[in-house]
Amino acid sequence: MRTPLLLLLSLVVVIQYVAGTAEHNGAPFPETEGGLRAGFPKGFLFGTATSAYQVEGMANKEGRGPSIWDTFIKIPGIVANNATADVTVDQYHRYKEDTDIMANLNFDAYRFSISWSRIFPNGTGKVNWKGVAYYNRLINYLLKRGITPYANLYHYDLPLALEQKYLGLLSDKVVKDFADYAEFCFKTFGDRVKNWMTFNEPRVVAALGYDNGMNAPGRCSKAYGNCTAGNSATEPYIAAHHMILSHAAAVQRYREKYQKTQKGRIGILLDFVWYEPLTRSKADRYAAQRARDFHVGWFIHPIVYGEYPRTMQKIVGNRLPKFTKEEIKMVKGSMDFVGINQYTAFYMYDPHQNKTKPNALGYQNDWNAGFAFEKNGVPIGPRAYSYWLYQVPWGMYKAIMYIKEHYGNPTVILSENGMDDPGNQTLPKGLHDTNRINYYRSYLAQLKKAVDEGANVVGYFAWSLLDNFEWRLGYTSRFGIVYVDFTTLKRYSKMSAYWFKKLLTKKKH
Repeated sequence: MRTPLLLLLSLVVVIQYVAGTAEHNGAPFPETEGGLRAGFPKGFLFGTATSAYQVEGMANKEGRGPSIWDTFIKIPGIVANNATADVTVDQYHRYKEDTDIMANLNFDAYRFSISWSRIFPNGTGKVNWKGVAYYNRLINYLLKRGITPYANLYHYDLPLALEQKYLGLLSDKVVKDFADYAEFCFKTFGDRVKNWMTFNEPRVVAALGYDNGMNAPGRCSKAYGNCTAGNSATEPYIAAHHMILSHAAAVQRYREKYQKTQKGRIGILLDFVWYEPLTRSKADRYAAQRARDFHVGWFIHPIVYGEYPRTMQKIVGNRLPKFTKEEIKMVKGSMDFVGINQYTAFYMYDPHQNKTKPNALGYQNDWNAGFAFEKNGVPIGPRAYSYWLYQVPWGMYKAIMYIKEHYGNPTVILSENGMDDPGNQTLPKGLHDTNRINYYRSYLAQLKKAVDEGANVVGYFAWSLLDNFEWRLGYTSRFGIVYVDFTTLKRYSKMSAYWFKKLLTKKKH
């Protein structure tokens, strides 16, 4: 097929731009051959990331059971343009092409997620061997092309059967079922997969799924809007508690049965928006700290210290579940590394409110903190397409140093970082993503600064490899370094992809 003239011109611009990046003024590391690698410690890993529901497609085929998202997105108006993930970008059939793209761009690793309901259509019991075969094909081809697989077990997509059976994450029954599913994956794929992650962004799952009902399963108190069921005062904390226990139970199984022979490692992925006090007042500083405790502390604090942050215990009181002595033993220390997903930062202030009204009790209200996106009329940073995503590179440095200083400098993988453009961008405009290059350049500079100051960060994953199904935004948002034509599903590497390719070139010996 003849390449359109417009596309040819776009590719010429890409090549010219990438070729000229070495002359970019103010670059934080030498943008020469191997420049990005040279700026980080030897063995530092660079990869890209996606999730099963967002890229695989084949949502209701080849034996996969539905997840809570498959029913949630059928609610009219929930997803932009009523889009679905039935096909999305069809990585199920195009995994070789996508792996080849990663290899050609000089990436070391691929962080993908396994769809629980593709392995166990009912959440437990009968195995879907066609699903197992797919992940075997993917893992084997990644290894063939020299790409290290990083497998995440849960990325928002609980099997619908478990939601219907016992309300999913609201029941402690999910702990054993998740551990059984995780163990099946260790046993089946662990001879080749040496890097495991239990949950991606459990805070988002609990907050958006059970406090404001914005994500599946769409539960919240009546006072919060359109949810048909839920209790924002208690359910986010219950769901989070069961995810922490599920994580710890899976880690326990891995360590007791598989880690010694398979020689792998296991961790959890936590999102961390940096919260900066709006002013130097004590009240605003306390508000920012409450936000950090309720956000990242909610999960990492129990794993490191065996209890929830004291601020949460004090504010949430008896609505916050308690760990038994046995559970504390299981939870405390249950990670070999922590993944941090870091995109943006916000200003926080004390709204000077007394106790919230009882009928408005909920996780977000419990923070008693206000969000601000500008200070003295100056935005905290340029905004990407998503309403919440501001480009604030210094937030990366502060977030990583916070984890270092408050949680014993654990091994950290920067497991997601990126920005989005509008989904309706034409191909030529979509390829010319200079804003994304500037985003990655500035954030990696701040990550390097944290590493230089002793933060134990060992890898970095760009989000995302491909434009894909962006949850409630559907296909109206593009996070990929590879442009996908959502009609033909053809892939086109953007400028940002070529930027990574140039900077990740390995020196020949």
